[in-house]
Amino acid sequence: MTSLSATSAKRSAFRQLHESGCFLLPNPWDLGSALYLESLGFKALASSSAGFAWSRGQADGALSREQVLAHLKQLAEATSLPVNADFENGFGSDAQGVAESVRLAVATGVAGLSIEDASGDPSNPIFDLDTAVVRLRAARVAIDQSGGDTLLVGRAENFITGRPDLPDTIARLKAYAEAGADCLYAPGLRTREQIAAVVAAVAPKPVNVLVGWPSDFTLGSLAALGVRRVSVGGALARAAWGGLMRAATSLAEGRFDEFASAASGPELNALFKPPS
Repeated sequence: MTSLSATSAKRSAFRQLHESGCFLLPNPWDLGSALYLESLGFKALASSSAGFAWSRGQADGALSREQVLAHLKQLAEATSLPVNADFENGFGSDAQGVAESVRLAVATGVAGLSIEDASGDPSNPIFDLDTAVVRLRAARVAIDQSGGDTLLVGRAENFITGRPDLPDTIARLKAYAEAGADCLYAPGLRTREQIAAVVAAVAPKPVNVLVGWPSDFTLGSLAALGVRRVSVGGALARAAWGGLMRAATSLAEGRFDEFASAASGPELNALFKPPS
């Protein structure tokens, strides 16, 4: 179990990362992938709701609050790095429910958590702005009442729910900043112009950008646009699934050639071997 002092140190380090520069926030989906990413020298990690759900044989968004909380606790305790929780829409039917869920998430030891404005209703996929603000404000109060050092990320889901409306996205992010979000995030932005407009609109609050597809962006080019952190969502999990699917398909065809790119067993054992 991670001590309170260690958790506090992680949260302090995480906040410092948001003060200047631009850092990568890769998204593991289980303990092994988290430990591997830590071994590469990343400064922080973020959970992936999609990646974890797929590892449990479920679609993104189908897991229960209890399953997600247990996963977050495992991640936070397994690594010495700060972990930002992809906490979906807060697992609450109303603001009170969101507050209760956020208090439970803070107790897992995560250094940050995001609350998105997706409703889960296909006929009306995004909460109206007033409702979304009330829900985010409830998350802010819950964090403050739990100690106040967990970073809160406000997410506008327009671009990944079929509503690529940049002015509305910006209006939402500004409202979430005023409601207490420490960092702003609009997954699905693709162009330099979109990203620059969001960064300028919410300044000086830090902005997270998702790059989960082949892109000519680099960390340096995103930093030049004023982006503070870059995450990859379910992309690493999808890359792993892609390798499995290619290898399994070759097996189904009676071939073994896809094993040429497999990681070595000794390398993996050395990575996960407990210190002597």
